[in-house]
Amino acid sequence: MPNEISIVSLVAHATVPVQIILLLLLAASVFSWYLMFLKRGELRAAKGRLGAFEQRFWSGIELGDLYRELRVRGSAEGVESVFGAGFQEFLRLRQQGSVDQDTVTDAARRAMDAAQAREMQRLEDRLTWLATIGSTSPYVGLFGTVWGIMNAFMSLSGVQQATLAMVAPGIAEALIATAFGLFAAIPAVVAYNRFSSEIDRLEGRYDSFRDEFTNILQRSAAGPRAERRAQQ
Repeated sequence: MPNEISIVSLVAHATVPVQIILLLLLAASVFSWYLMFLKRGELRAAKGRLGAFEQRFWSGIELGDLYRELRVRGSAEGVESVFGAGFQEFLRLRQQGSVDQDTVTDAARRAMDAAQAREMQRLEDRLTWLATIGSTSPYVGLFGTVWGIMNAFMSLSGVQQATLAMVAPGIAEALIATAFGLFAAIPAVVAYNRFSSEIDRLEGRYDSFRDEFTNILQRSAAGPRAERRAQQ
């Protein structure tokens, strides 16, 4: 009997409900791996853009020149969109002339907050699918296990003397459903935790840049006023 039983034969001879459950778990596993590779590429690109922009930002370039470069390129993502939103709002209010310094800085800060929130939402997109697959797949597999064991024992209802050889294929078929559930859940949970940690680190770097850039804008907004006071 041990030589006759294989995973392929058990899946092929499983009951229809168990086969459906196995197909669902296999599809969930394939989909989760697709999301993992997709999200890995997105986060790698986001970290690359962040590092390149920070190097360009702290290279001594004029903020106006950097802003014009982003406008010409026309595709600002990540921290570039945070910088662009804040500096655009800063320029718009500075052109009005009569706006208070604190109002200008606060408006630029709110614009950067909104841009950063949109970027975080984009990075976190589809992570909920990994969390859902990781949390529900074991239960789906457990349902297949319960169904398979129940079906195995129901098949013995008309047998006067049951043996282990009669029950073993049905129980093995049922346990495969649990294995498929864990196979789909474990990578999804690991990937979700890792990606969430990377996104949190990126958000921390965005927060640091936003705070430093806010200080720069605040000093820029106070510059003309300080000059006028010195002349008086």
